[in-house]
Amino acid sequence: MTTGSKRVFAIAAHPDDIEFMMGGTLILLGRAGYELHYMNIANGSCGSSTLPPEEIAAVRLVEAKNAADSIGARFHSPLVDDMKIYYEDSLIRTVAAIVRQVDPEIVLLQSPQDYMEDHQNASRIGMTAAFCRNIPNFETTPPTPPLGTDAAVYHALPHGVTSPLLDPIIPHFYVNVESVLEDKRRMLGYHKSQKEWLDVTQGMDNYVYSMEQDSAEVGQMSGIFSHAEGWRRHLHYGFGPKDFDPVGDALANVIHRG
Repeated sequence: MTTGSKRVFAIAAHPDDIEFMMGGTLILLGRAGYELHYMNIANGSCGSSTLPPEEIAAVRLVEAKNAADSIGARFHSPLVDDMKIYYEDSLIRTVAAIVRQVDPEIVLLQSPQDYMEDHQNASRIGMTAAFCRNIPNFETTPPTPPLGTDAAVYHALPHGVTSPLLDPIIPHFYVNVESVLEDKRRMLGYHKSQKEWLDVTQGMDNYVYSMEQDSAEVGQMSGIFSHAEGWRRHLHYGFGPKDFDPVGDALANVIHRG
């Protein structure tokens, strides 16, 4: 296989998931010369206690597009309603087609262990789609030619930095996001519809401040950064050489390995 173009593809479950746990790293990779791609598999249809699904999904679509635009990322439209991210054939084949079209060198995904099924399934679907990017006999929807390029897959930390059973998740490395914290704050701020919703349903007393608290907690875990994002690299089998670590290479000056 050969190294693909300098593109990074962030795939997550819902509008604002990228901003919370991987936005800083995405911004830094853009500054390092990578073309940025941004996708939420679900449309945010459950993200309101006052608006019906179609209306809140439309609101959140605009918010997510604005957030992606704020960092110069190409936006890829969602595919399903909230709570309908199932690890099933048709959705995997559709996401795999998009991965082939993007041809990313770096794939950023949510943690395989997270507090809700949409997050976990989005991680699994993104991983499988990336794994199948080079397999000629895996037909995508729509049919898209296989690639033949190397890619590296990285998983962000889960919300709360623990598994659903409260076991701590320790990252392989930390990315210092102090220099882009304001950009990450601004990016998350575009999701205005979610402040009240998450305050009410998930106990986030201050939406943007909750993100900053998470970043500060991970920074404290690193032992050297005030604000950080943590990452675990997926096993290289089926993706590229063992030593292929484009995030490590691109962001070497802001990475600390635990």
